Amino acid sequence: MTPNRIDAEAVQAEWAKRGYRTDLWIDPPDQVWHDFEYDVDHVTMLLEGTCLIELDGRTVRLVAGDELAIPAGTRHTVHNCGDGAARWLHGFRERAPAETTALRDQANTA
Repeated sequence: MTPNRIDAEAVQAEWAKRGYRTDLWIDPPDQVWHDFEYDVDHVTMLLEGTCLIELDGRTVRLVAGDELAIPAGTRHTVHNCGDGAARWLHGFRERAPAETTALRDQANTA
């Protein structure tokens, strides 16, 4: 049986409507990204493979097609626990121009 292929372009278009810019990441087997934290909301969808994500004191197992929203400021660890490469779409919420200006102004006064 052939697994269903996920239409990455359709996912990217939907996420863009929701205000996210997307990137494709490919991780080799046993890749671990420890304690990542972003200052913007983040969504991820596994396109291929099997992974574990630790966040908020729990572990979530993702398989191809699973989408997970990770709020800004949430520390998380990602582990490719599959036998092959893991292919991901990652979406990062784009800031409105006013937010970007406010953050720049805060940084300049610090």
